Amino acid sequence: MAIGKFNKLVKSSDMDAKYAAAIKYFDKEQYSRALTLFEELMGVYRGTSKAEEVHYYYAYCSYNLGDYIVAGYQFRTFVKNFPNSKHAEECAYTNAYCFYLNSPDYTLDQIDTKLAIKEFQRFTNQYPQSVHIQECNDLLDKLRGKLELKSYENAMLYYLTNDYKASVVAIGNHLKDYPGSKKAEELNYLIIKSNYLLALNSIESKKQERFKAAADLYIKFLDTYPKSDYLKQAEMIYTSALKSLEKYNKPTS
Repeated sequence: MAIGKFNKLVKSSDMDAKYAAAIKYFDKEQYSRALTLFEELMGVYRGTSKAEEVHYYYAYCSYNLGDYIVAGYQFRTFVKNFPNSKHAEECAYTNAYCFYLNSPDYTLDQIDTKLAIKEFQRFTNQYPQSVHIQECNDLLDKLRGKLELKSYENAMLYYLTNDYKASVVAIGNHLKDYPGSKKAEELNYLIIKSNYLLALNSIESKKQERFKAAADLYIKFLDTYPKSDYLKQAEMIYTSALKSLEKYNKPTS
């Protein structure tokens, strides 16, 4: 349809003609034009038998145009307004997928990543037998992997910039949040080293506590990773920490 004819259709009061044209535009992947028409029809057909299909198409127009924030909102609203619709499960999944598509690189703020995880979890709880369950699990793994990588990079940044106090906290949090992390062995070694280096650079009243923390963590490391490539370095730290602790254990005269 030429621009002139489209503009004439937009100004028309024939809603049935607009609905038919909007469907045709959508099928031809002319989503901008379809969106313009469906936007008006959303209000016109609210509360009627056509409201469900109009809303469904309207949400997918935004989705296909790459406006995932608006699309996600419309899919959520659709599920809320039409919970018994044949499209409800699909729209609930696509809402979560919109958050996934908005999830940025791991180096950036991860609010949308966390929201995507929340929405996929909501979907799997609501539709445990859905054909999308495996896809959800695969995407959840990717999203969690992104958060894990960001957590690891943050912990390493503190360590590499010699902020050992922050390093101890960040590494500890990472190991708690991601106990199955592929970086667990490395980080369990680095938290020993961070505690030791923190002790060396601490005021006297803090040294004993921090040397002991390094020594205790070594014992756990040895038990967990008896064949670790980091074991020799960890043992050297342990020996040095014990030597430093000796003066605190000497009886006073």
